[in-house]
Amino acid sequence: MGDLKVRLAKSQSDLNEFTRHLLKDIEALELMLEGNWFEDDIVRIGAEQEICLIDDHGKPAPRALEVLQHLNNDSFTTELARFNIEANLKPILFSKDCFSQLEGQIINLLEHLNKVTQALDIDYLLTGILPTIRKFDLTDDNLTPLERYRALMDALKKLRGKEQYELKIEGIDELNITLDTALVEACNTSFQVHLQVKPQEFVSKYNTAQAIAAPVLALASNSPLLFGKRLWNETRIALFRQTIDTRIASEHLRERSPRVMFGRSWLKGSILDLYREDMMRFRVLLTTDIEDDAILSVDAGKTPKLRALNIHNSTVYRWNRPCYGISPNGKPHLRIENRVLPAGPTVVDEVANSALWTGLMNIFDEVHPRFTEKVEFDDVKANFMRAARNGVDADLTWAGGKKINNIELLKKELIPMAKEGLQKAGVNKEEISKYMDIIEARTENRQTGSQWMLGSFSKLMKESSREEVITAITASASEKQKSNQPIHTWELAEIEDITEWEPSEMLVEEFMSTDLITISEKDLPEFAADVMDWERIRYLPVENEEGHLVGLISSRGILRHYNKTAKHQKHSEACIDDLMMKSPITVSPEQTITEAIKIMRSKKIGCLPVVSKKSLIGIITEANFLNITASMLKRIDQKRKKRKNNNQNLKEETNETQEKKQPIALPTKLNTAEAKPESEVEKNKQNLDFVLNESLSFNENQDKEDDLQKSKPQKNEDKQEGKSNGKPTSGNYFDSL
Repeated sequence: MGDLKVRLAKSQSDLNEFTRHLLKDIEALELMLEGNWFEDDIVRIGAEQEICLIDDHGKPAPRALEVLQHLNNDSFTTELARFNIEANLKPILFSKDCFSQLEGQIINLLEHLNKVTQALDIDYLLTGILPTIRKFDLTDDNLTPLERYRALMDALKKLRGKEQYELKIEGIDELNITLDTALVEACNTSFQVHLQVKPQEFVSKYNTAQAIAAPVLALASNSPLLFGKRLWNETRIALFRQTIDTRIASEHLRERSPRVMFGRSWLKGSILDLYREDMMRFRVLLTTDIEDDAILSVDAGKTPKLRALNIHNSTVYRWNRPCYGISPNGKPHLRIENRVLPAGPTVVDEVANSALWTGLMNIFDEVHPRFTEKVEFDDVKANFMRAARNGVDADLTWAGGKKINNIELLKKELIPMAKEGLQKAGVNKEEISKYMDIIEARTENRQTGSQWMLGSFSKLMKESSREEVITAITASASEKQKSNQPIHTWELAEIEDITEWEPSEMLVEEFMSTDLITISEKDLPEFAADVMDWERIRYLPVENEEGHLVGLISSRGILRHYNKTAKHQKHSEACIDDLMMKSPITVSPEQTITEAIKIMRSKKIGCLPVVSKKSLIGIITEANFLNITASMLKRIDQKRKKRKNNNQNLKEETNETQEKKQPIALPTKLNTAEAKPESEVEKNKQNLDFVLNESLSFNENQDKEDDLQKSKPQKNEDKQEGKSNGKPTSGNYFDSL
């Protein structure tokens, strides 16, 4: 948990004063290391649990401050965004039943959280990246309103020297977008594990953390989806680096380090080398008023807090971060913070990941005493990136330059080694068996959180839309997570896992099709005709050289053009600019689906181009609404069947109880589907009636539309229908005729 009492420097003198304290803190740390001040007779583990808050649609719920107020628990604190919170766990001795204690702490805290979220009609989820998060959620309105977070955002913007942030991540799909804020970093949620280490062992332990980062990350990956796109197995790695990167591109080859970094080389000297490098390479982002002089504190025999050092350290994001702290007995201690691990999929999975990591940390340097001489640091760094990209089956470079598959490495070497490391720490046999069995089963099944999401995605996309698929994955993960059954036992998600879904309240951005084919104003009509024929579509958006939407060309307009030229038996020199419908009606991504339907009905059009800052970013068609209708019909049918089954079971239970002449013990609280079946079904039916009526009206207006557009070109819009093997497509822009 970072220091909340920070701010931007008020002036250069203010910045210089903080820098002086930072230099003194480093000198004080050196004096304490030389004087053997540090606690070295005990080892503790600890953790920070980051949590996503979600609404009943599985979307981010920006209500963190309200949740924290109701929790009234010092273990919980804020995070960068209003839809995330963090739980800080108490340190535990690394021995005996430490992992059961760790798991128990998290579960107890989540139970407290669950009571509050239920009362507020929201929920929570442990996941590396929330699959349903939208670009629309990443605005300054959702920045937690505390000075620390505003100062951090302003400092990053100031260093970058530009307003926009570019994200370019390529996986199965490709993400290439710009954002107006670094708040996109808040998409990441992690499970940060701390291990206390002896000062004399810090260098070897830190190098161990670097060496094992890749295989541990690969097996723990849980973040493959962002904005509905399948990217890296652990997309957090790429996303965090790009959003906090303050480097400015130049034409020179000068090397600059990103603030989110794996490292540049093996550590050789001491922890001081890391802090000194961070101070040399990265400008101070945040400052605070510091009254204590660290050097004077050391001279007086008092352990200093080193606030300046800790504040600067909190703005340099090493994946394995060095940490300084003070133990309850007043002695200083050193820790390594593992920031590699994502949150989720379940608490028991997180704790199993911790057991694997700490077990390896406790013995790796004994098994590989000269590992830094056998493996180049660049290979270890490359391993980390391959693990983030490819996940559990990544191929890694190991001792002696040997290439080895991650699964083989885990089975043959790392899992047995981790067990031995846990035994060395005095962890109970039952503990080792419980958590390492989970690691072994996950390795055998090759089902990480990421693989479960990707498998669910591939299966569900064959039967539904992308929006509904990511909602189902989120709903399924939320439900399965509460059972605390490890990820390797999970069945893939089903569309039926969605319990609450009201598309009429959702945004155009969530349903629009984004895989678009466009043409230019200067293109030939015959080219447009062929494109429409190839893709089986009725309308094509027309963009200018700046990428701005300037019109639409219709299949009927093309037909009229060729009919006219055929009648006159002459060659036409016309281009798309002469035939297109100009100044089309558009919709913004932030508008609701209900608003889009009303526009399409009132203007008698079959589709709406989605435009942001004059640029075409998507299309909403009648096919989208037919898919919504089908989904809502299915949801209503499921609720009715469930209600019927519940009523039947209750009836049988009542009859059985009456036969025994005993009073009926009715449940005090029914689940969501049982609590208000009539009102819920009726509510969904009203939504369905609205969507269905609006969708059907498009066909009635189809013949009127083109004539209206011809006479009033400023109100022309796209109109498309989709087929795939006789079935409506999942909102694809290339909806067939």
